[in-house]
Amino acid sequence: MDKKDFNENEQQGNNGAAEENSPSDIHEEALEGAASSPEPEPETAQKAVEVFGQNDAPDSAANVPVMNKVGDGTPPSSPASTGGRGWMIASIVLAAALIVVLIVQPFKKDDSKVAVATVNGTDISKAELYDKLVEAGGEATLQNLITKTLVDQEAKKANITVTDADIQAELEDLKTQFGGEEALNNALQQSSMTLDDLKKQMPLQVEIRKLVEPKVKVTDEEISKYYEENKASFNQEEEVRASHILVKTKEEADAIVKQLAGGADFAALAKEKSADTGSKDKGGDLNFFKKGDMVPEFSAAAFKLKVGETSGAVKTDYGYHVIKVTDRKEAHNYTLAEKKEEITKKLKAQKVSEMSSTWLQELTAGAKITNTLTDKPEASPSADASAAPASEAPAATEAPASK
Repeated sequence: MDKKDFNENEQQGNNGAAEENSPSDIHEEALEGAASSPEPEPETAQKAVEVFGQNDAPDSAANVPVMNKVGDGTPPSSPASTGGRGWMIASIVLAAALIVVLIVQPFKKDDSKVAVATVNGTDISKAELYDKLVEAGGEATLQNLITKTLVDQEAKKANITVTDADIQAELEDLKTQFGGEEALNNALQQSSMTLDDLKKQMPLQVEIRKLVEPKVKVTDEEISKYYEENKASFNQEEEVRASHILVKTKEEADAIVKQLAGGADFAALAKEKSADTGSKDKGGDLNFFKKGDMVPEFSAAAFKLKVGETSGAVKTDYGYHVIKVTDRKEAHNYTLAEKKEEITKKLKAQKVSEMSSTWLQELTAGAKITNTLTDKPEASPSADASAAPASEAPAATEAPASK
């Protein structure tokens, strides 16, 4: 997986060209580059799809200016297959931020006129509040609750239970797909959700997966085809993990190099002297990056260093850097055998995603459902009898049609 999906922004649209920036500008752009994707509007549940329902096909790597890396040491990787789980998250987000208790259980006639607020002596009744909540999204919310009830009923029939271990496994799977906990949290934030919101939805997500997954089959031919079509994305480029100290002048950088040679602590100097406000508090740590993630001067210097080595003054458009490499990942081309399990899991998740919509539609079509918010009132028997000849009058009144 690459770091592109959650790094795309206007700065990256400039073909990676670096511009003159103050340290504060570098930090601001770095945060935008490392933690932002096109921001969805949070008004409706559908918007969550824009974050969680990514395409499964891997994107090609993009060159990222150093300013998009400097300042944030942990830009997240792109989700490898968020469509496999994210569709479930999006499908059960309750519409708007409604007070569900009021939507689920309509007020009784005898207390519908009870005031829930009073304005200069004028009452606002429970019935008025209920009507406004329904207008604001009650139908969508109630439909989600109906879906949840249907799935719960099917899970009970199939003796499916959801354990704490299931919830944790599902959560860890999402973290992996999004490239880490920080990336997942960023996506949740863009969907106006919290980790607690997600955990509350996990039981339904697990139930759907357990109900649909047994119907899914993935063949060796499909696995081989996916590997061949996406072979380049499985290749691991060489990466290094480095820390840096950014200053304005070469004299300052040379002085830092001299201090380090005398035994000074790199992280302590970064916190004290670095102009990069995004990384200084982390001891200058920039996490792992590929050559294309940084401007050429920075990458060239970093990738020449061995683990534990420190550079001299390195000039870029942002100033002078002193770089220390702290870890390295060698390049590796993965074989089909090495990636078979991962591909199988990904394809299975895709098929579960594709099948779930039809499965839920069929489940709903076969259920007897009464929805007071959407069912049309049935004509009264007396009205039908008076409007039609006696021979055509209905013999009895039936229950509202199920949807």
